Amino acid sequence: MKRVLLIIGLFLLILTQLSFDSFNQNDGISADSLRNIYNQSPSSWPKPLIDSGVKWQELGVVPNAPISEGSPLTKNLVALGKVLFYDPRLSGSNQISCISCHAPEMNWSDGRQVSLGHDQAANSRNAPSLENIWYFKNLFWDGRANSLEKQLEGPIGSDIEMHQDFKLLPAKLRAIKGYAALFSSAYGDAKITQERIAKAIAGYELTFTSRKSSFDYFLEGNTKRMTDQQIQGLHLFRTKARCMNCHSGPLFTDDDFHNLGLTYYKRAKYEDLGRYNVTKNPEDVGKFRTPGLRNVLRTRPWFHNGLFDNIEGVMNMYNNGMPQPKQKPEELNDPLFPKTDVHIKRLNLTKTERDAIISFLAAITTEPWRITTPELPK
Repeated sequence: MKRVLLIIGLFLLILTQLSFDSFNQNDGISADSLRNIYNQSPSSWPKPLIDSGVKWQELGVVPNAPISEGSPLTKNLVALGKVLFYDPRLSGSNQISCISCHAPEMNWSDGRQVSLGHDQAANSRNAPSLENIWYFKNLFWDGRANSLEKQLEGPIGSDIEMHQDFKLLPAKLRAIKGYAALFSSAYGDAKITQERIAKAIAGYELTFTSRKSSFDYFLEGNTKRMTDQQIQGLHLFRTKARCMNCHSGPLFTDDDFHNLGLTYYKRAKYEDLGRYNVTKNPEDVGKFRTPGLRNVLRTRPWFHNGLFDNIEGVMNMYNNGMPQPKQKPEELNDPLFPKTDVHIKRLNLTKTERDAIISFLAAITTEPWRITTPELPK
């Protein structure tokens, strides 16, 4: 009897695996069938379409931020960081604050193709969202900073961003009497230093996290929170559209760098060599950090240069395999000629399938948290 049950069990296991394989390959899957599969635990979902050697995680519920704004141990530090984040006096002109490019109502981005800074100077890159910024090992599009404290020195000291000598900033804040009490509450005394300014702002940024979306509630068992179209989009995201080669895990990012074919090599005005500018490794030419996709529909325009303001345009680019620049005869031996990432391939998604993926992206997009504007010290 045990032998018969074992044979039946093996048969059902093989049948299930064949069924999962067909889910990965067959475009004509019924909505009921997809829902029955994805209503189960993610451990029972079909295998995603992942290239060999790619490190990935299954999609999951949005994680909590490392600290909360109301945590007793860090409440005063975070409160100071929030004030500093909002204060335009951190800039040389006293007109630009951190929220000028990273506004909470825009999910910590600014909605511009590229940000405008000191004297309305245009930056060369799009301002990435700071949502879930605590997760990333390397910051900025090119990964040139390895901590939140190090990251904030860039925009504050940049001639075309906040235009403020960071070394002179402590003295500037000391002249604002109200800051003495805030620094005392956060650190135990009123001493103001570069390190304390950076630590406080970083502490506030550690609270930036996504709200739970329909997808999160779906994962927690409320399966009515996602439509049939969104479930189809989820399935396509994991399989035919190949998205999880770069966008996996609870935050939909591999925290790595990839070349999407948007280097504009040797086109002086537009060229951006990305990660290569940091590492000087020819393999990094044109690579940029993979952003997380939570709330992606609210953080337009997209890509490091803000190239697209239309999500359908983004989907069409990926569907066509992104730009795949070809070397001219004189470039055959050029070690810096950019190569589009091997994971980027033509997808042949139909309009219906592309719309389903966009619908799924809506399921991981929510309204932003409502953040109360702090009163600035005088």
